[in-house]
Amino acid sequence: MPDTRQPTRAAHDRESGVGYRPQVPVRRFTPIAPLEPERVILTLGIGRGDPSIAVDDGAWIAVNTDAGPATVRFASDGDDIETEAWGRGAERALELAPGMIGADDDPKLFRTDHPVMLRLQKEHPDVRITRSRMVTAALLRAVFGQKVTGKEAKQSYRRMTRSLGEPAPGPRPGLVLPSDPARIATLGYEDFHPWGVERKRAETLLEVARRSQRLEEANQMDLADAYTRITALRGVGPWSAALVGMQALGDADAVPIGDYHIPNTVAWVLAGEPRGDDGRMLELLEPFRPHRARAVRLIKAAGFKAPKYGPRAPLRSIENI
Repeated sequence: MPDTRQPTRAAHDRESGVGYRPQVPVRRFTPIAPLEPERVILTLGIGRGDPSIAVDDGAWIAVNTDAGPATVRFASDGDDIETEAWGRGAERALELAPGMIGADDDPKLFRTDHPVMLRLQKEHPDVRITRSRMVTAALLRAVFGQKVTGKEAKQSYRRMTRSLGEPAPGPRPGLVLPSDPARIATLGYEDFHPWGVERKRAETLLEVARRSQRLEEANQMDLADAYTRITALRGVGPWSAALVGMQALGDADAVPIGDYHIPNTVAWVLAGEPRGDDGRMLELLEPFRPHRARAVRLIKAAGFKAPKYGPRAPLRSIENI
């Protein structure tokens, strides 16, 4: 049967000679189930506007690998994903690419007869649990989100990344590498104040940066030992560890205990209750074990929100503290 797929951008460039970059390494692979790279790649960041992630002509991400910095671009080509990479760490990034995009994650393993979950599975078939193996990068982003609003976390993370991060290799303008942990480790807690980060989170960020090598060893451990290693750091608890598990370790059962919104949302979606605590959330998610993280991701992808009561939490400004 003839191949009727449209040529990828790289193939078109080779044929036309326009914009062709002959030395750019390329990897092509087929995910276990079809997915949209642009949607999955956003789950690796701190939300839209993450300086290291872009979604336009494909899905772009800048990373610091153990072989050096790299920029990776994912693009769909039928059921396949074509991946290009730039920078010293390009070859290593291509090795990690399937895990970054959740290509090895099988959503069909999540079997349930819950009517809401059945509907969400059909409506959001490309929800994935990723295994980027970027433990430190994921944990740094998580710490920015501790005990503050999402808006605060995004603003502070962007400020630090644009202050410390270097331009990402490759052709995508404006993309910035995540801040090098070695550079973060040289700072004092007061250096974080202009970025909107108070002393407590700043000291946790410094601890993460200084223990980066030990944290990356979690990639070679079973999940129980990996979480023990991650939460051994002062200021890192189950909420932050679960976010790392979902992004970097491929843990489909991670549950972010201690989140401000998720318990209420889970209680509302699964039981029609406008409020719920961590205990109630865990009770409602128990039937979905070992895919509780996938259940949470599906609920989030659908955009459900519990009814709101009371004023919003005020945004804080600590630049001058």
